Amino acid sequence: MDLTKEQLVEMYRRMLRIRRFDEQAVELVAQGEIPGAVHTTIGQEAEVVGACMALRPDDYMVGNHRSHGHPIGKGADVRRLMAELLGKRTGINKGKGGSMHLADFSVGSLGESSIVGSGIPVATGAALGARLQGTDRVCLCFFGDGASNQGAFHEGLNLAAIWKLPAIYLCENNGYAVTTPARYAVAVTDIAARARSYDIPGVTVDGQDPLAVYEVVREAVARARAGQGPTLVEAKTYRYREHAEGVLFDTLAGYRSQEEYAQWQQRDPIVLFRNYLVREGILDEADAAQLDAEVRAEIAAAVAFARESPYPDPEEAFEGLYTEPIAITR
Repeated sequence: MDLTKEQLVEMYRRMLRIRRFDEQAVELVAQGEIPGAVHTTIGQEAEVVGACMALRPDDYMVGNHRSHGHPIGKGADVRRLMAELLGKRTGINKGKGGSMHLADFSVGSLGESSIVGSGIPVATGAALGARLQGTDRVCLCFFGDGASNQGAFHEGLNLAAIWKLPAIYLCENNGYAVTTPARYAVAVTDIAARARSYDIPGVTVDGQDPLAVYEVVREAVARARAGQGPTLVEAKTYRYREHAEGVLFDTLAGYRSQEEYAQWQQRDPIVLFRNYLVREGILDEADAAQLDAEVRAEIAAAVAFARESPYPDPEEAFEGLYTEPIAITR
């Protein structure tokens, strides 16, 4: 393990940021302050942060519709992320993207999309761009188990394998596509096994352990930088909330059992990693509590910033497009 004490603490801080950010997002949806659907990363923080910590700040990252955790894991400003969820002008995308379309080029976050699997070709293109520009940047691409059945998955991996592109494809296998169990819809037990079709490495890792994910992704990043091509990583993880907030689902609506849910809650990545840091003497109980308090205050400040920020003016509707076809009149 090459992580310093400071990096391990930062890993835990980012995991806490994702958890507390999404807990706050759940409350804001319930209060009617966030429009549209919101997909939380609660339960999946370890695989997101473990993977992102294996990157350099200038490396690229592409997320998916479960989108808040990915830019937070890469180091994005939670104030501007929260403002984006509330549709404010100070948002990371000026209030026009919302929960499922976050991007922050300053930390290499190229964006997320609500279209399942659509980030895979984007990541493949970013990796190709890095190659053509003569840099040693890599691109990390997050997608779910359902996306592994999309044509974009197979086309993207095949192209990256042929050209040995510097990409790491990370499947967040949380066991379900909305309410459909992956075992009903995916023909293989381990999605990482599909890497054999493209003659690239495929690795399955415990997604509740950020250090295990970090090690696997770090090795994949080293391969990519060395010109040896892409890697497919499958992180076995679990979402504690529903597929999306603000829709008519019950947490235990019949598609997963109470027993399964309870078993995965025993493997809460926040609790497991906190216990590890205390056991290893990296934090004591007081340090851990203080860190959590700091993160809670940071998220509270982000909510205040978002609430106080203005909405975009109607005149801004066509800014950032290739054309402005309609004149805005009040």
